[in-house]
Amino acid sequence: MGDVHFSRERAGKVVVLIFFWMLSLISLSCAARLSVSRQKLQVQNHLNRLNKPAVKTIQSPDGDIIDCVHLARQPAFDHPFLKDHKIQMRPSYHPEGLFDENKVSDTEKPKKGSNPITQLWHMNGKCPEGTIPIRRTKEEDVLRASSVKSYGRKKHRATPQPRSADPDLINASGHQHAIAYVEGDKYYGAKATINVWEPKIQQPNEFSLSQLWILGGSFGEDLNSIEAGWQVSPDLYGDNNTRLFTYWTSDAYQATGCYNLLCSGFIQINSEIAMGASISPVSAYRNSQYDISILVWKDPKEGHWWMQFGNDYVLGYWPSFLFSYLADSASMIEWGGEVVNSEPDGRHTSAQMGSGRFPEEGFGKSSYFRNIQVVDDSNNLKAPKGLGTFTEQSNCYDVQTGSNGDWGHYFYYGGPGKNPNCP
Repeated sequence: MGDVHFSRERAGKVVVLIFFWMLSLISLSCAARLSVSRQKLQVQNHLNRLNKPAVKTIQSPDGDIIDCVHLARQPAFDHPFLKDHKIQMRPSYHPEGLFDENKVSDTEKPKKGSNPITQLWHMNGKCPEGTIPIRRTKEEDVLRASSVKSYGRKKHRATPQPRSADPDLINASGHQHAIAYVEGDKYYGAKATINVWEPKIQQPNEFSLSQLWILGGSFGEDLNSIEAGWQVSPDLYGDNNTRLFTYWTSDAYQATGCYNLLCSGFIQINSEIAMGASISPVSAYRNSQYDISILVWKDPKEGHWWMQFGNDYVLGYWPSFLFSYLADSASMIEWGGEVVNSEPDGRHTSAQMGSGRFPEEGFGKSSYFRNIQVVDDSNNLKAPKGLGTFTEQSNCYDVQTGSNGDWGHYFYYGGPGKNPNCP
């Protein structure tokens, strides 16, 4: 009898334990569901903020959706300081002495394809006047980021620091560079013509880009940076296409700034070029070479930083109030390539920079920046004085400068990453 009583008691305990176990499973499952639905809501709210109502929508051959959004409804105007901002439809001044492509005779020009560089979405339509093309952000774009907040942002310490090639810093940031730079003066802009390639990336969370940096302040917590160029970033865009991009920050990539139009900041005025859209065609090894010209300069009258793509497209501007140091001028200009190396234990990624070839291979094989110039305090484009170079590991990615009559100051840069001399 005692045994029966004991087993009943034990059975009762087991039932209670099972009950509580099931209850905890249910509450865990509810919590997980709640967390998923909360994340979905966060993502949806973010998409609603970024994707503005479109006047017209264009489907790009690469899968992008381009929304033609009314000028006054673009993301910039979500910024509290821009509520009553009057859009400037053109800069007050252009820099004097723009390098004249027509000065170079056809026989001296590098061999290019028959088509000028354009963006893939142009094949399927164009945006009407008074609108700007915006690459639509999809749910999967945001979900690839580590959080809704980090979507569209670079990680802290992503700028090359030529004076501090400390190996610990290199490995900690995982970013590697091959750049040319100037410092020690006040700069009011920069220009370059950049060879366009489609470098291969090893891991989806790595990227490869070629750009110019306009920098103010120290490399501490207060760095101001305006950046523009081309990039391959599967994490940001979901593919391996080469895309036009811009970036800005006023606090060393911490809380301010973003890529393209993924936050309030840059005011676009151009209806033909979409930030973050694929560039086509791209260069091929020992074949046709393509390049893009980018100019960023500070309007001496209004103080805004303007961007021009090619000879014809003034894209828009970063209002000067976004910045502290750059509200006055830049203290350093950098041009070149950057990759992210996500391999652990000091091993090296095989992510390519530029064409994936070293500089000594030269034209048609290695990637280049040509006609690099700075804007001085009289708003003149000038050759850079005292051009320095910097790379963390020249066996992985390297840079070589030169100058001649047609290309002005130029350099070849890049490399394959992992190779027998860069394990």
